[in-house]
Amino acid sequence: MRSFRDRDRDPALRARRWAGGLALALVLPLAGCATGTGTGTDGDADSGRPGASSTAPAPSATAAPEVRAQLRVDGDVRQYLLHRPPAPAADGDDGPRPLLVAFHGRGADAAELRAKTRLERAATARGMLVAFPEGLGRGWGAGTRATKQRPDPGLDVRFTEALIKHLVRTERADPGQVYVAGFSNGGSMALRMAAERPALLAGAASVSGQLPTGDAAVEPTGPVPVMVVYGADDPVRPLAGLPSPPPDPKEPILPTRSARDSAAAFAAAGGAGEPVTRQQKGYERTVWRLGKEASGGSRRPDGTVQLLVVDDAGHTWPGSTVPPPEGFGPVSRALDATDTILDFLTGPGR
Repeated sequence: MRSFRDRDRDPALRARRWAGGLALALVLPLAGCATGTGTGTDGDADSGRPGASSTAPAPSATAAPEVRAQLRVDGDVRQYLLHRPPAPAADGDDGPRPLLVAFHGRGADAAELRAKTRLERAATARGMLVAFPEGLGRGWGAGTRATKQRPDPGLDVRFTEALIKHLVRTERADPGQVYVAGFSNGGSMALRMAAERPALLAGAASVSGQLPTGDAAVEPTGPVPVMVVYGADDPVRPLAGLPSPPPDPKEPILPTRSARDSAAAFAAAGGAGEPVTRQQKGYERTVWRLGKEASGGSRRPDGTVQLLVVDDAGHTWPGSTVPPPEGFGPVSRALDATDTILDFLTGPGR
C-alpha cells in the first residue's frame, strides 16, 4: 500500500486528483470550505446532507437534555443547539463541564451534523457539554478574505468566542477544557479558531477541512493540540488541497493547503519536532509532538498534532451511518471519527 505522502507528492496522481476535484467543484460550486452565504440544494454539496427526504435517527431514551437557544453578537441573533450531560447524582461531581463546539458543513445545520456524527451521545458519556452553532447562510467564515456575501470575515470568530464565554458563564463550562471540531467548511472553521485563538482552546479537530491559503490565508499563531482526519480519496476537497480553485459567480471558493500542510502548520507553530508516521489498519497516522515551550500559547508538554489519512474514504465522516450524497465518495468503517476525535481531545496524551 502506498503511503499518503507518496500519493500526495506523485505529480501524475496529483493531476488526476485535481482534475476530479475540479470537475466536481464545477458541478457543485459551493462544495468544500468556501465562505459566504449558501442556501438550498447548492449548499448541500459541502455538507454531505443525504437529502430532504431523509430523517435523523430518533434520540434514545438516555439522550442528554437538549435546548435551542440564541445569542446576540455584533447585532446578529445567532442560533445554537445545546446538549447537556445528565445532571449528576446528589453526591456526584457538579463542577465545571468540558465543552465541545461543533461546526456543521456548508449547506447543513446543527441537526444534520448531530445525526451524522452522534457527537452529543459520545460527549454525554464523557460528561461534556456540546454546542452545535448555526452558521449564517448555513456556512462559516473559515478564511480571512472579505467577500460580497460575507464582508466581515472575522464575524464567526467573534461569535464563537462570545458563545464560549456565554456558556462558561451560564452553563458552567470549564474554560480550561474548551474544544472545537467540525466537518468540511465547519472543519476549516474549527482550524481557524485553533489558529487564531489557541489560548482559548484545549484542542481542535477537523474532518475533511483544511486551512485556507492565498489571500484568505489563516496562519496558526500558537501551540494547540490539533487532529486532522481526511479521506485519501476525497473528490470534493482533495487531499492535496485546492491551491487554485475555479471561480464561481455565486460564492468564491477559497484556496486551501493540503491536509498535510494544514497539520504541519500547527506543528510548526507549536515548536514540534519531526513527525512520526505509522500505518494502521485502514488509515495512516502522522504525529508531531509539540514543544514544551512555544511562543503565543501556554505550556503543553504532552500535546500533539495528528493527521489521519483514511484509506478508501471520500468527503465523509468516517464511521457515520448516514449515507453521503452521490459523488462524495465512500464512508470508511475502519475508523470511528467521533470516538477517535473525542479520545484525542480529552486524552492525557493529546
